[in-house]
Amino acid sequence: MTNTVKQLRSVRPDMPQSDSALPGWPLLLRESGESLVDQIVRGIRARIDDKLLRSGVRMPSIRQFADGNEISRFTVVEAYDRLVAQGYLESRRGSGFYVKERSPLGGGYGNTAAQAEAVAEAGRGLDVVWLVRNMFRQMPPHKMPGGGLLPPDWLDGELIANALRAVSRDNPSLLLGYGTPLGFLPLRQQLQLKLAELEIAAAPDQIVMTTGVTQGLDTVARHFLRPGDVIFVDDPAWFLMFGSFAALGAKIVGIPRLGDGPDIARLRELAAIHKPKLYVINSVLHNPTSTSLSAAKAFQVLRIAEEHDFIIVEDDIYCDMHPGSAVQPATRIAALDQLQRVIYLGGFSKTLSANLRVGFIATSAELARSLADRKLLSTLTTGEIGERVAYKVLSEGHYRKHAERLRARLNGARDKVMRQLERMGMEIGDPPPCGMFLWVDTGRDTNVMTEEAMEQGFLLAPGSLFSPSQLPSTRMRINVASMSDPGIWRFLEKAMAR
Repeated sequence: MTNTVKQLRSVRPDMPQSDSALPGWPLLLRESGESLVDQIVRGIRARIDDKLLRSGVRMPSIRQFADGNEISRFTVVEAYDRLVAQGYLESRRGSGFYVKERSPLGGGYGNTAAQAEAVAEAGRGLDVVWLVRNMFRQMPPHKMPGGGLLPPDWLDGELIANALRAVSRDNPSLLLGYGTPLGFLPLRQQLQLKLAELEIAAAPDQIVMTTGVTQGLDTVARHFLRPGDVIFVDDPAWFLMFGSFAALGAKIVGIPRLGDGPDIARLRELAAIHKPKLYVINSVLHNPTSTSLSAAKAFQVLRIAEEHDFIIVEDDIYCDMHPGSAVQPATRIAALDQLQRVIYLGGFSKTLSANLRVGFIATSAELARSLADRKLLSTLTTGEIGERVAYKVLSEGHYRKHAERLRARLNGARDKVMRQLERMGMEIGDPPPCGMFLWVDTGRDTNVMTEEAMEQGFLLAPGSLFSPSQLPSTRMRINVASMSDPGIWRFLEKAMAR
């Protein structure tokens, strides 16, 4: 048995015990819309990047691979040739194809992720970059229960396509230049109406368009933070910002998150010690717990911010997954403060399209001008095509009905997933009444579970990645919309039985 067979059998333990049967790839789906060549290239690259295929290992012969998958040998030849061209494999005359040796000087496989791994220590544990890289690997959505997006078939691609066609017909010449520094004015006017429904008063000149909430956070952080400054985040919280803030030289301090918001006593104590510049918080449908801030906690957070003179950055990316205060309580700190000490961030990547990259910052008019200037210096203007598409969808009344359908579908999926997880022995505590995430306690080290799941082609999100400390955790974030694959349930059942 070749070393390759042994390594890939750890991914598929049910694989037959012969070299010729090796490539029983779960990725080769003829009905997926992705060519077989692309699927093979993506699958082998992923296994090499994750060190499931080590440098120097001999790949299956073209005949073995083709026969094992019942595909044409020409398909395998093309896939192998692409992997050679990309620096993942090397061809040795008369011997076959081998995983290419990594260069200790960083001349790895032709992509930055692989080059970074080439100079990292062998056996490096999970980290934020690991999860982000795997989230952007274009794995099938049903293989990513730890991912942060809704599956494409939950969204309305036709809605986006119709809006895009309408935008292209309006005045094509308007799509050829830069946008304006603050962003597309009609969209900002539409957002003024949307924020008014949340009881947040913001004129168009108080709104700055961004390429998603990620750029909004980065722009705000760059404006306020200097090396050595302290920034507060929830613990747990959205992991990507930890690395972003650390790269600016900031000190990140976690505030324990409870079921109704932050631990107020701890927030007050740490604010007195550290004198933070910023506190980034999800008030509504917190990531990863899907809990929301109570009105009492919101008042207390704002009072502490005033006492210790720090800015609150309110990330409300999951706004439209909440049914509204008329149905369930939902307090935004920005509605209490009216954008004096609170900077409000929002966007449409979760409910409309991540690929549009349409987000926004709402703040005072003076700070909005300063943030727009900073945006100009780093990225010039934001993409007006996406902003025009978002405006079409919002202004023509389609978005509200779309959001209602998403909430209803999430409610059905959440209840079913919670019952199955609890039957396995996982603890959910007070189940969130809405949102896309569950923050479950497995009673086991979820770093270990995540590594085992990746070997079987599934992406989980271990609790350690959601804490600034990144200490081992028994917690795990589950995306209830991405739990349709029977394979992930079989994996979790076996993992919980051990």
